[in-house]
Amino acid sequence: MSLALSAMLPMWTGCNDDEFLTENPETFYTVDNAFSTSEQVDQVLVSCYSHIRVMFCMVEENNTSFVFRGGNGTDMFDVASIRRSNAFNNYGTLNTAREEFNTNYSHWYQLIAKANLALYAAELPQIAWASADDKAYAAAQARFFRALCYRNLGELYGGVPIVTEIVTSPRYDYERASRLETYQFAIDELEAILNDLPETTSTPGRLVRAAAQHNLAQLYIDKGVTLAEEGGSGDPQAAYSQAVTYAGQVIDGGTYSLMTERFGSRRTENPDFYYARTTGAQTSDHLYSAAGYTIEGNVYWDLFQEGNQDYQSGNREAIWCAQVDYAAYKKEDGQSKLQYTRVFGPVFRDPMAVYAGGELEDVGGRGIVQVMPTAYTRDIIYADKWGVDLRNSDAVFRRTFLGNNPDTESPGFEYYGKAIPWSVLNREGQGQDAVDAAVTQVYPVSCKIATDKYTGLSDGENRSNLFRDEYLIRLPETILLRAEAKWRSGDNAGAADDINKLRTRAQCGYMAQASDVSLELILDERARELVYEETRWNTLLRMGGTVAVERIKQYAYWSDPRTTLTKNFNLWPIPQTVIDTNKDKPMAQNPGW
Repeated sequence: MSLALSAMLPMWTGCNDDEFLTENPETFYTVDNAFSTSEQVDQVLVSCYSHIRVMFCMVEENNTSFVFRGGNGTDMFDVASIRRSNAFNNYGTLNTAREEFNTNYSHWYQLIAKANLALYAAELPQIAWASADDKAYAAAQARFFRALCYRNLGELYGGVPIVTEIVTSPRYDYERASRLETYQFAIDELEAILNDLPETTSTPGRLVRAAAQHNLAQLYIDKGVTLAEEGGSGDPQAAYSQAVTYAGQVIDGGTYSLMTERFGSRRTENPDFYYARTTGAQTSDHLYSAAGYTIEGNVYWDLFQEGNQDYQSGNREAIWCAQVDYAAYKKEDGQSKLQYTRVFGPVFRDPMAVYAGGELEDVGGRGIVQVMPTAYTRDIIYADKWGVDLRNSDAVFRRTFLGNNPDTESPGFEYYGKAIPWSVLNREGQGQDAVDAAVTQVYPVSCKIATDKYTGLSDGENRSNLFRDEYLIRLPETILLRAEAKWRSGDNAGAADDINKLRTRAQCGYMAQASDVSLELILDERARELVYEETRWNTLLRMGGTVAVERIKQYAYWSDPRTTLTKNFNLWPIPQTVIDTNKDKPMAQNPGW
C-alpha cells in the first residue's frame, strides 16, 4: 500500500457525515455560464475557421483528406504504384464501412455543433456586444458555416438530419431530410444573412458577402439538378436563374475582378531552379536559366506565390482564403501549413534516380505521392489545340526537368543539365511494372503544390510544406458556376462568354464557341482552372445522373473501377456506423450501396 493511500485512510474511515460525499464544486461550467464576453463567442467562431482549414487545406494527412480534399478516386486523381493499398476506386473493397465516408461525415457535424454553440452563446443575456452589427456578424458567420456543412453533406451524402440546436444528451432517433430539403435549408440560411455579411473586411480570412453569394449560386444549381432528377413542385429553370443572379452579383458587382497583370511579391521575377541533388551544388552555374532553360513568370503563377492570396493584399479575385502563417506555425500553430508538396508531390528519387534524384526544388521538393494526377489531369485536357494556355506553362505546370546526376560514370549523366525526354521519364519500352512506377510517381509539377523558394529552410524545414494562404473561394470558380448555370438554362452563348473570361486571362490559343459548350467542357475547364483547388468529389456527385461513374471509369489510371464499378451512384453512402447507431429510427441507405 502506498504511503499516500495509507495517510488518507484515517480521514476516510473517521468521517460519517453524509455531507462529506455531496459534490459541491466551486466551479462547474455549463453552456449557459461558460460564456461571459463576446470575445469568447468569437473564439468559437475562430475554431470554426480552424475547422475549415483542417477540411480544405490538407492539415490532416490521412486517407479521408486525400479523398475529400485531394480528389483521390475521381477522374482527376488516383494513387501511385507505391500507394495501391490506398486506392479509392476499387469498388470491390469500397463499402459503407470505409472510414473515409464516416470521418468526412463526422467532420461536418462537428463543425455544425460548433456553429450551433456559437449561435446559442451569442444570445445569452450576459453577453455584451459592442454593437448590434457586431452581434449580427457573429451570428452570420456561424450560420454561414452551418450552411456550408449542409451544402457539402447534401452534395456528398444527399439528404441528412438537419440539426439546428446544441445537443446535450445522446440521441438515437435522427431522421433524414431529403436532398432537396438539405439544400433548401442551406439556401435559407445564406439568404437570411446576406445583409449581415460585409462587402469587404480589413481582416484577412474573415467571411464576406460574396462568399455567401458564391455558395448560393452553387446551391441553386444543386437544387435545380435535384428538381430535374426527382421532380416535385419546384422549377429547375427558376433555380438555375437564381444561380446566375447570385454569381452575377459577385462577378459584375465591381468588388472582384480577375487579375490580368503581374502583381504581388514576385511580380518582376521568373521562377528558376537548380539542377542539383545537394544544396551545395545549388550554385549560379547550375540554374536552369544558366543552362538555357528560362521559365517565364506570368500572372497565373503570381496567384500562387507566397503573400499574394488575400484581397487585402491587392488580389481582386480572392473571395475567401484560409490563413496560413509561418510565424504562427513556428510559435504555436502546428496546423498552419499546406502539406501539398508532401502529399501531391512526385517521387523522382526512386524511379528516376539515375537521371534526376534528390528532394530539392528541381524535382518538386520532398513529395511522397499520396495522390497523383491522372493522364486526364496532366495531359489530356492540354492535348493539341488546348496546349497554349498559361495554366499549362512551365511556370505553372512544369514539364521540363533537367538531369541532375553529376556522376560521369552513370548512364544518367547524358542528360546532366539537359531536359530529360518524357519517353525516358515514362520508361517507354520497359516492362509494365516499370512504366507504372514511372508514370504514377513522376509527373508535371504544379506551382500550386510546389515552389522554387521554400520558406523555413534555415529553420530546418525540408521542402514538404508551403506557407501561403490558401484559396477557399476564388472568382474563377464563381465564373465557372455561372457558366454551368447558363448552360443548364440553355444559354450556351452566355456560358461560352464566361468560360472565355478565363481563357482570355490564360492567353489561350482557343476560345469557346456556343456550340462547344457541354457538361464535359465545363468539367474540363474546371480541371484546368481549379486543379488542386476544388473538391472534385463534390463536383462530380452534384452533377447527378451517372456523371461520376462514367468519368471515373474513363479516366482512372488503374483498371480497378473498370472491372469493379458495376453500379450507378451519385452519392456516397451514409456511413454504416451512423445507420447502426441511430437505433430508434430506421435510416435508409443511399441507392447503389
